Amino acid sequence: MSEPFKLTRVASLKTVADFRAHIALLGLDLPCEDTIATGTASPLTQPIDGVIVNGKRVGNRWAIHPMEGWDGTTTGGVTEEMLRRWQRFGESGAKLIYGGEAMAVRADGRANPNQIIVTEENKTGIASLREVLVKAHAESYGKTDDLVIGFQLTHSGRFCKPNDKKRMEPRVAFRHPILDRKFNVTSDSQMFTDAEIEELIQCYIRAAQIAWDVGADFVDIKHCHGYLLHEFLGAHTRPGKFGGSFENRTRILRDIVAGIRASGNKIEIGVRLSAFDFVPFKPDAALSQPGKLGPGIPEDFSHALPYRYGFGVNVNNPVDYDLTETFQFADLCAQLGIKILNLSAGSPYYNPHIQRPAAYPPSDGYQPAHDPLIDVARQLNVVRQIKAHLKNSQLPTPILIGTAYSYLQEYLPHVAQYVVRHGWTDMVGLGRMVLSYPNMLAEAVEKGSLTNKLICRTFSDCTTAPRNGMISGCYPLDKYYSAKPEFQQLKEVKKKVGG
Repeated sequence: MSEPFKLTRVASLKTVADFRAHIALLGLDLPCEDTIATGTASPLTQPIDGVIVNGKRVGNRWAIHPMEGWDGTTTGGVTEEMLRRWQRFGESGAKLIYGGEAMAVRADGRANPNQIIVTEENKTGIASLREVLVKAHAESYGKTDDLVIGFQLTHSGRFCKPNDKKRMEPRVAFRHPILDRKFNVTSDSQMFTDAEIEELIQCYIRAAQIAWDVGADFVDIKHCHGYLLHEFLGAHTRPGKFGGSFENRTRILRDIVAGIRASGNKIEIGVRLSAFDFVPFKPDAALSQPGKLGPGIPEDFSHALPYRYGFGVNVNNPVDYDLTETFQFADLCAQLGIKILNLSAGSPYYNPHIQRPAAYPPSDGYQPAHDPLIDVARQLNVVRQIKAHLKNSQLPTPILIGTAYSYLQEYLPHVAQYVVRHGWTDMVGLGRMVLSYPNMLAEAVEKGSLTNKLICRTFSDCTTAPRNGMISGCYPLDKYYSAKPEFQQLKEVKKKVGG
């Protein structure tokens, strides 16, 4: 029996030289700069040239990713917790708010019963989210004419839980030989029909109009993390007009874009894409112990080869990526006039180490099987390849946002500076780490240092909590959440799974 590897914590690497030495030991292409540059000397403070979004030039090089709190009303409305989160997005200093929340385009598409829904009834509340963000940004930084705000539009597909936090109500693009068992898909009746998809497209078009009405600069047509439109990108085995060929599998995006524009809506459009995927993973039962998850290993996929159930995945070896169609999709986005392409990978539901590298697993995950910096480097290098492809394509290039930076911790600014300065990406996207430290990069470029006690250490409490029916937040570092009764509930859950 193999032994689990011993993780070297990023916080134990006390200098840039230590970090570089560890990276070299891992054999990774993950460069960083010696110091944190400040002011106008930092590439992170430079505006985006060449792409104008709703008449605005994005004012710096960091973005806030969309993140749900599982904390809306049961009718999809806004709450105090949501308003606080959006206020902190405004205080972050980021000039691109990419989505804010994942907003369901209709009630049955929610991933949880407290997800926001983009409807006329919720319009006033949604408008207040944007207003509190802009006000906070103005109070902290003065200038807002270079602040670009978008809403992420989604249907959760296979991961729908619209009515009960514990009851899956999946609707899928196709039958999956591994994921069906995991997410309670038992009948072909759970597959969307073509007619149902055509109606869903109209839901996206109506939601985009609401977004424009309340002042959003763009909408994100979400194609990532195993949610419905991302799953359609892998619908190779689906018959009909929305499956099979690349043209068919991207028809939903093309029809949504065409419908928004035909309606006269002037809103800009972005896409968040899982640029590649792997097969689902599970804890290694041979190395699991009571109260301790085993390291992640792939589910048995021998019965599913060639693996025609994903996007950007090697069909003969589905624990490796293949960017052939990813490049095609990037080209399609450029041809459609998509202004922003936000790149992620995998899914938090079935291969979280691919999507969100972390030292500690969520309660439904697994221990790292290798150093998470390997997964960070993979994502950064894939974005670099897509950036190079688009540069050589002679097409109008959307703004590219990279993901998976949180695990870099103290060395995030050092790496972010390098990849922006050297053209690996246009922007650096930050997600749940801003829950504990919203102004991390603003402080870095002002002072040339970070407040270490606020840095996210990827404890995954922000994921474990909602997986167990609680609101999401940074329980270890944000006193707003540690003072809530859910904090003690979360401790009990983590004891059971060894988190």
